[in-house]
Amino acid sequence: MSWMRLRGLMRKEAYEIVRDPSSIAIAFVLPLVLLLIFGYGVSLDARRVSVAEVVDHPTQLTASFLAELQSSPWFRPTIYPDQASAERALVHGRADAILWLRSDFTRLSYSGNTAPIDLTVNGVDANQARIIKNYVNGTWLVWLQQEATRQGTQLSVPVVADMRVWFNPALRSRDYLIPGLIAIIMTLIGGLLTALVVAREWERGTMEGIMVTPVSMAEILLGKLVPYFAMGMGGMILSTAMAVFLFDVPLRGSLLVLFGIATLFLLTALGMGLVISVLARSQFVAAMVAIITTFLPAFILSGFLFDIRSMPQVIQVLTHVVAARYFVAMLQSSFLAGDVWPVILRNGLGMAILCVVFLGIALLRFRKRLD
Repeated sequence: MSWMRLRGLMRKEAYEIVRDPSSIAIAFVLPLVLLLIFGYGVSLDARRVSVAEVVDHPTQLTASFLAELQSSPWFRPTIYPDQASAERALVHGRADAILWLRSDFTRLSYSGNTAPIDLTVNGVDANQARIIKNYVNGTWLVWLQQEATRQGTQLSVPVVADMRVWFNPALRSRDYLIPGLIAIIMTLIGGLLTALVVAREWERGTMEGIMVTPVSMAEILLGKLVPYFAMGMGGMILSTAMAVFLFDVPLRGSLLVLFGIATLFLLTALGMGLVISVLARSQFVAAMVAIITTFLPAFILSGFLFDIRSMPQVIQVLTHVVAARYFVAMLQSSFLAGDVWPVILRNGLGMAILCVVFLGIALLRFRKRLD
């Protein structure tokens, strides 16, 4: 391998990047847009839930409980005169839940035998329905405790849960989503950009000129990898800076470990892109294949949005060939929990195996032949 030839190939690829603004946009503008959309526009938290309230017999106690609901950031209550009108509001989408305070609300509030409230939840979104139910239960218990304290009595609860939340005490979905989104961004930068590299050479007819030179296949691949690796790490730096300083996501792990695992994943993503670009000689075909085989699996099967353990067993096995699965686990550990070495080493080993496999396939399949 000649350093002079390798430097010339890297310089050539750098010029190609400068002349093609789309590559720079994918590496730097796309992370910015995705982080802003997911950071500000996407949330798994149920806030300001529209609740239709029906009170059979208004009393001071019902007014106290409704005031507790109105002061909560989780609810946006609206009073309805009867159950039928509240049900129409739920059917038409104007309400997400119905909270019915029965006529015997005051008498049964402290009995503990029968719940004096009736909760009906729109179950189209099962996750939100569970969240609403838990929010109402929590608000109910807090209100009971406050009323018991105000009246100087002891609230009799069979079991009192002393809960502690580790790693994400604020329970902000943003702190969970942003680290996983970095893996999606790195997949796009590594997989999509490099998938277009060799395919672009074939379309423009410059590959024939490269093949008649004395450069080796390893030099060609390395000359194309290094510039895009630098761009990918630049996108990683931008994403991490936005996560920490713009969205206040805690970074409890070491920066050195974070960029070490990012380097390993970026090499894996670049390897996947190279395999695609070697097999596809059309930029359009290479882009479509890259989206289907890299972006979609990373988005759906990596644990970024959907828990892998809740998937069918066959799909769980399939996720082991998705490199983003390992990177998402390490990112969430590094940001929220710190450098948990069993997590880092176990997932790092799986990612290293995929890295060797993809780069090896690219090197074996890339030949100085026109057929």
